[in-house]
Amino acid sequence: MTPPPLSRRAALSLPLLGAAAVALPLPSAHAAPGPFRVYLGAYTGGTEEGIGVATADDATGGLQLDTVVPAASPTWLTLAPSGGVLYAAHETAEGQVSALSLGQDGAVTGTLGSCPSGGSGAVHLDLHAGGGHLFVANYGSGSVAVVTLAEDGTPQEVSQVVQYTGSGPNPDRQEGPHAHMVLSDPAAPDRVLACDLGTDTVHVYAFDPAQGQLTSEHEVKMAPGSGPRHLALHPEADAAYVLGELDCTLTVCAYDRATGALTPQSTVSLLPDGTSPDGNTAAEVLVSSDGRFVYASVRGPDIIAAFAVEGTGGTELRLLGRQSCGGSWPRHIALDSEERWLYAANQYSGSVAVFARDADTGTLTPAGEPLPFPQVVCAIPAAPAA
Repeated sequence: MTPPPLSRRAALSLPLLGAAAVALPLPSAHAAPGPFRVYLGAYTGGTEEGIGVATADDATGGLQLDTVVPAASPTWLTLAPSGGVLYAAHETAEGQVSALSLGQDGAVTGTLGSCPSGGSGAVHLDLHAGGGHLFVANYGSGSVAVVTLAEDGTPQEVSQVVQYTGSGPNPDRQEGPHAHMVLSDPAAPDRVLACDLGTDTVHVYAFDPAQGQLTSEHEVKMAPGSGPRHLALHPEADAAYVLGELDCTLTVCAYDRATGALTPQSTVSLLPDGTSPDGNTAAEVLVSSDGRFVYASVRGPDIIAAFAVEGTGGTELRLLGRQSCGGSWPRHIALDSEERWLYAANQYSGSVAVFARDADTGTLTPAGEPLPFPQVVCAIPAAPAA
């Protein structure tokens, strides 16, 4: 039975059942590059739950659960580019970050270690391209932290905590700062962007890897009450797409890669016409690697909105359609490395849905029965094993 909607605070302590495994055999005409792993993060109620390790069928995208590694509320996962280390943010009262070692086949081979996240309720991670630092967004304490890493990727200690202050007009969600994402620019990895949902601000930093320190470059105010949760950068154009969790919007911004300046240009709604954002919340935004399509998940109507990127510099979005998420309360969505499949982590239905993606049109098509995994909120596909 699908549980009733929960607040973030209630979900942190919810006791959960163990995960089950389901295979999804479906016919497909795709040329398959090979099976790959998908790592699952979730809220947990005890040590019997944690990080799920699943294998995706190379012909259908369907998932089979292989194992669950015990962990406390690993609600965000980040995979090292080498594929050898999996990092987890633990959304607990005393935030933690941890690292697992992975074999060549993507299976978990051991625990490297953990350290404090520099705040409470760690909800997002990003790895610096140099491999020596991990950036952490702490929702509960409203801070961003830098964690140093050993040569093998083991988290060691916090080198800096940037504490936010202030509030927003939504008394229930913006009573104080709530950092929700931290992202290093793949094209300029010494520039880092962070979203503070609580103060309607996107922060832009310069990062000094020698010192492990962030220095503020810009503070960009978004629409009051919008609650910027996540953002995605266009892979080529000077554009960024900021997801407003509270007003269910995407704000298209001009992004000066030379200076880091971020300038809001226009805003589009993710909701069907006539739908109020009250009681609905947007969760994730991503851009296809060719820069032609943007996808966003919305909880409440339980949809994935798809847009075509148009206009000069990627600053115009045209709605393609809204696809049911295949469950209830979609939080994270992600594309596999070949971008043939999109995975949606549906928290309240406790399931991961898979969709076939048409690379030419950007459209999504359900591709089978979802994989059960209680309170799943994150799904991270890896590249196929060599």
